[in-house]
Amino acid sequence: MPIFMDRHDIPGLTAMDVAEGHKQDLMIQHKYGCRALTYWFDEKRGTAFCLIEAPKQEAVEKMHDEAHGLIPRKIIQVDSHVVEAFLGRISDPDTAVKANDSDLLVFKDPAFRTILATELKDALLVKSRFGVSGSLKLLETHNAIIQETITEYNGQVVKKSVDGFMASFNSATKAVKCAVEIQMRFRASNLQMSVKIGLSAGEPVTGKDDFFGEVIQFAKRLCYISDEGQVMVSSTVRDEYKREGVNLLSEEEAIRILNQPEEQFLNRLMDIIEKVWNEEELNVHDFAKQIGLSKAQLYRKITALTGIAPHKFIKEFRLKKAIELIEKQQGNISQIAFETGFSNPSYFSKCFQKRFGILPSDFASTLV
Repeated sequence: MPIFMDRHDIPGLTAMDVAEGHKQDLMIQHKYGCRALTYWFDEKRGTAFCLIEAPKQEAVEKMHDEAHGLIPRKIIQVDSHVVEAFLGRISDPDTAVKANDSDLLVFKDPAFRTILATELKDALLVKSRFGVSGSLKLLETHNAIIQETITEYNGQVVKKSVDGFMASFNSATKAVKCAVEIQMRFRASNLQMSVKIGLSAGEPVTGKDDFFGEVIQFAKRLCYISDEGQVMVSSTVRDEYKREGVNLLSEEEAIRILNQPEEQFLNRLMDIIEKVWNEEELNVHDFAKQIGLSKAQLYRKITALTGIAPHKFIKEFRLKKAIELIEKQQGNISQIAFETGFSNPSYFSKCFQKRFGILPSDFASTLV
C-alpha cells in the first residue's frame, strides 16, 4: 500500500494537542483503510508532518477531516526507506512519553533538517588520470573521509554516488562543523583531488511533490557553484546555526554564506540554465534577457556569485553535461557536441581538452 506524508501548518498548537489529534486518527483509521504510522511536530515553526499508509491521498484527507478537522496543506507520496534515511525513523520515537497516566503518547520531534551535499571535482576523470588501481585507492580514501566525518557529527548518509555524498543532520551546528572538518581532512590528506560542499536546510514537505525536494535541490546548487575546498552555506542554515546558540564561523575562509538576494538569483540562474543550456544559438545577451537582467547586470551578478563570466558559466555547464553523456555512452562525440550546444565537434573537442586535460575521444576510450 502507498505511504504518504502530509504537512499541517498549525501555529499555536502544543505537543499535547498534536498527540490528541494523532490519537483521534488512530481511532478511526480503519474506516478509510489507513494506518497512521507516526508524526513529527515542530512547536517553534508551528508545523506537523504525518506519515500514513493509505490506499490513496483522498483517504488521508477524509480521515483527518473526520478525526479532528485539520486538513493538510500538502500531501505527497513517499518511500519509507527514504523517510527513515532522512528523518531517522518511521514509527514513534523512543522519547515519546505517556501524558498524565493516560495512554496518550506525547513528543516533540521536528522534521526540520540540514542537508549536506558534497561533490568530488571531476570525479568521472579519476580513472583516466590515475589508472584503475590508483583511482580505486583515491575513491576509497575519499569515501572513508566523508563517511567517517558524517558519522562523527551524528549525520545520516542518505545517498552515496561516484561523485559525492548527501547527508541529513538534526543540528545545523553539527552539519557546518562536519563540512569544515571534511575540508580540513582533505587538505591534510594531500590527495590529488578536491571536494565542494553545499549546505541547505528546511522541511520535508513544501510546495513541491518531492520529499525534501527544495532543500536537496538548493544544497546541490550551492555545491555546484562553490569553489574547490569551500563550504557554501544557505541563509537558512546560518539562521538555524545562530538559533542553536553557536557563533557563526564567518572567520573561516572555507565558509561562504549566501544572503537571500544571492539565493534568489542562484535559483533563477539555475532554473534558466537547466532549460536552455543545450540551445546552440544561446548567447549571453539572450541568457540575460531570460533571467530578466541586462547583459551588464548579469555579468556583475554572476561573477560575484560564481567568480566566472556568463559565457564561461554556460560553457562549463555544457561541458559537465557532455562528460556525463560520454560516460553514459549516449552517442558518439560529434552527436554529443551538437546535443550539448556546441556549434561544431572540433571546437567542442578543443574546449573539452582545455577544461579536462584530455580529448573527449580519449576519455571515451578509457571507459571501454
